[in-house]
Amino acid sequence: MHPDAERKTVDASVSAPVSAIVVSYFTGPLLARSIESLKAQPEIGEIILVDNGNFAGDVERATAVDAPGAPVKVLAGHGNIGFAAACNKGAAAAAGEYLLFLNPDAMICEGGVARLLRDGAELERPWLMGARLLEPDGNEQRGSRRATLTPWRAFVEATKLYRLAPRHPYFRRFNLHTDECPSDIVRAPTISGACFITPRADYDAIGGMDERYFLHVEDIDFCLRFAKAGGGVYFNPHVTATHFRHSSRANPVRIEARKTAGLIRYFNTHFSDAYPRPFLWLAAGALWASFGLLVIRRGIGKALRLVGLRRRAGGRGLKRARALSARRSAR
Repeated sequence: MHPDAERKTVDASVSAPVSAIVVSYFTGPLLARSIESLKAQPEIGEIILVDNGNFAGDVERATAVDAPGAPVKVLAGHGNIGFAAACNKGAAAAAGEYLLFLNPDAMICEGGVARLLRDGAELERPWLMGARLLEPDGNEQRGSRRATLTPWRAFVEATKLYRLAPRHPYFRRFNLHTDECPSDIVRAPTISGACFITPRADYDAIGGMDERYFLHVEDIDFCLRFAKAGGGVYFNPHVTATHFRHSSRANPVRIEARKTAGLIRYFNTHFSDAYPRPFLWLAAGALWASFGLLVIRRGIGKALRLVGLRRRAGGRGLKRARALSARRSAR
């Protein structure tokens, strides 16, 4: 990537050099809040909403946000093509020099894009920068900054071996959000796909997201390929994005099945030469066993809900999203 890499300064005469890309799949009322947060960023020249499928009227309501800012271009009619393919579809339609990807249930902080551009201008190309993800209560979210995901780390997570010796380097966990937050920009092996920015040329140089991943793991794969190609992956603690998660009404079991399949594909793609094949089989077995336990727990939970002993899963999240939407409408 860019063998003639050089420091690049953002041209101050270009007032809106960023194309923001949002991929939505039955997101609900939080989609409007996400777009509203993007419209408040003057550095964004266009917002590209890739509609993988939504309830009737949701996209129209979200794009009708009564706020000044970048226009919204909707790409629709292609069905649910998956997150990675939708990101690439949005990038192909973008006109900006920089691409900002934001989850439809996330809101970037005021002035966040300006800070990302300013800090990115100090980095050597190619670069990729992620924001600090926050839970609605203000705590740093899991997945905000992460180590390199290896088959061993996945095995440690799936089997919970980290409980044996949490401080031992061999049992170090994948997610780093419980570590002390850095005071300034640092290199991070893996950042979250929920909110990140990169020069468009750098995104294109490695072919964008790998569309073999339908949902989940594509951002982990993207960061590893980006670093292997000579790029720098950075975590920026100065820019935050509140991420609500689990806002989509997609089937959680199907989501976990795709995540598990994606992890196994990722390991076979990047670590087949570094790990013995039997260990990769063992890691895959542990992952599918973990998925099986999830299916059993959800089956028990569904049975309890049918007899009225447990509330519907996701009810609190949906209630929170509706409350946020109501407050926005009341302003």
